[in-house]
Amino acid sequence: MKKFFTQGRLVTLVVAGVLIIDQLIKIAVKTNMYLHENIHVTDWFYIYFTENNGMAFGLEIFAKLFLTLFRIVAAILITVYLVKLVKRTDKVKNGYLVCLSLILAGAVGNIIDCVFYGEIFSESTHSQIASWVPLGQGYSDWLHGKVVDMFYFPIIDTYWPDWMPFVGGDHFIFFSPIFNFADAAISCGIIALLIFYSHYLNTETHANSSHKEAKK
Repeated sequence: MKKFFTQGRLVTLVVAGVLIIDQLIKIAVKTNMYLHENIHVTDWFYIYFTENNGMAFGLEIFAKLFLTLFRIVAAILITVYLVKLVKRTDKVKNGYLVCLSLILAGAVGNIIDCVFYGEIFSESTHSQIASWVPLGQGYSDWLHGKVVDMFYFPIIDTYWPDWMPFVGGDHFIFFSPIFNFADAAISCGIIALLIFYSHYLNTETHANSSHKEAKK
């Protein structure tokens, strides 16, 4: 049993599991809901379909392309690092590998949207539900697809008291971002990494520096 659950298989299972769940949810939402349609689950949880262009500060096509390529490069670097960790004779902790695997899987999940969705889906609008289309007949080009988001948790939805300066009477929502399963995987991986393995990251950095010094 221990031989079956090797660290390599652990990483593979985590990455594959997150990717499968992420893509199944995204495809189900995109092919069954209108853009900005929402499903009320509870007062603090909605399935709210929106799409993220992935462009920072409203920048156009080149910013989108740069962001997609940056994500791809980052995913490749994390993959290379994970492979090195798995092959090490002095094994690292499984939890550390799981955290990195969650981050990698989340990044790849959103990369899939950016790279492929524009080519294989028709456009989602307020009056039209997207559908599968022949390759190349989608709403955009390679690397310019939109990331599908759907989880919305307005845990607190209220108004600031009128007597408060600057914000009095304004609408206040916590938590307002709409995200997807891949985003959640990345966030969980990073948070767990910082809470449980920050000392381990420092050890890794020190070990790498010492190794380089020894080579000189």
